[in-house]
Amino acid sequence: MSMQLRGSPVALESTASLFDSRLFPRDFVSRNGKVERLARKLAATVVQREREGGSARAERQLLRESGLLTLAIPQQFGGQGLVWPEIYRIVRYLAAVDSSLAHLFAFQHLQVATILLYGNPEQQRHWLSRTVQERWFWGNATNSRGSRLQLTRREEHYELNGRKSFCSGALGADALVVSAQRSHNPEDRAFIVLPSQREGVAVNDDWDAFGQRQTDSGTVQFEGVFVDSNEVLGPSGNSPRIGLRACLSQLVLIQLYLGNAQGALDAALNYTREHSRVWPASGVTIATDDPFIQQRYGELWLLYRSAYLLAEHAAQRLQQAWEKPALTAAERAEVALAVNEAKVVSARSALEITSRIFESMGASSTSGQYGFDRFWRNVRVHSLHDPLDYKVRDLGNWLLNAKPPTPSLYG
Repeated sequence: MSMQLRGSPVALESTASLFDSRLFPRDFVSRNGKVERLARKLAATVVQREREGGSARAERQLLRESGLLTLAIPQQFGGQGLVWPEIYRIVRYLAAVDSSLAHLFAFQHLQVATILLYGNPEQQRHWLSRTVQERWFWGNATNSRGSRLQLTRREEHYELNGRKSFCSGALGADALVVSAQRSHNPEDRAFIVLPSQREGVAVNDDWDAFGQRQTDSGTVQFEGVFVDSNEVLGPSGNSPRIGLRACLSQLVLIQLYLGNAQGALDAALNYTREHSRVWPASGVTIATDDPFIQQRYGELWLLYRSAYLLAEHAAQRLQQAWEKPALTAAERAEVALAVNEAKVVSARSALEITSRIFESMGASSTSGQYGFDRFWRNVRVHSLHDPLDYKVRDLGNWLLNAKPPTPSLYG
């Protein structure tokens, strides 16, 4: 039986599995001992922290000390060079415990990927080696819909002026990946890397959404910020390989949806086994024998499994594309289609699962001491990142007209 995540602290010395092995296979847990230990520490305080909101500074330090922030950094730069499907499984596992900290953890690896995709060899070596040596935590200011940040040429350097919103992880980060407009052309953007303590950078603690409450996703203000030419990542423009960044980003969202669904389903199963009372007309003596409750959980399991399998498939397609020395537009489109399928199904499934668990647990499960509502709130907030309708339309256009998705910053 899995351990339930409630308001009371999880016993860190326990040897019991944190989750039901049907949700997270034991072989995954056995080869990721650091992840398991980190998850138990996060689980001990997640309900109270999520209720209070704000910045989880102590928990971010746990991430920094875990040795897991270098998973995506190639071994040649001192990192661990883990494949993307395994990184995403770790994100999903952490999200089942603490969606906000999993978000910050995942965005660390997305910024690493940005440097690998856009940076020249010297930029990659410089920034990623420093990340390993100095145990850097990366934040971002890359919201692609935010056009109020301008990069201007000033003789031998550049200058940043303006504002970015939804800057996950920026508060308390050591360094930032920033995207800014080069001109009035909305397609003319640049990625920049710079230390977060650079003069003129103001990271605001103003994130107040009702979900993902500890992702430090507020605004960042840039006023006359000096940018060295070497801090502007190249190449500019686009290519099928560079287009993988959007797929990487969308797969982060998918893991957060599924992680919340897994956490909700595991917590609900435990609650039903241990606390749910029998309905008088059911004709059974324990809640787990109620055929309607069994049917509800069977339906939730089908929702979860369909999303899980699509997510695993999409991650594998992404890894295959990542390893290709020369990626074609058609190959990139195949990855995008797989990601679109997983994105839509995982978001819809997670919203259903995190909402419908209460039907099987009963009214007492809505008590604030359990914090079960956080799973739905987290998914609801994150599922609004970009409209699912456009992903569905792209799939339909592909089926009807054989037109692949147009590469964009959202897929």
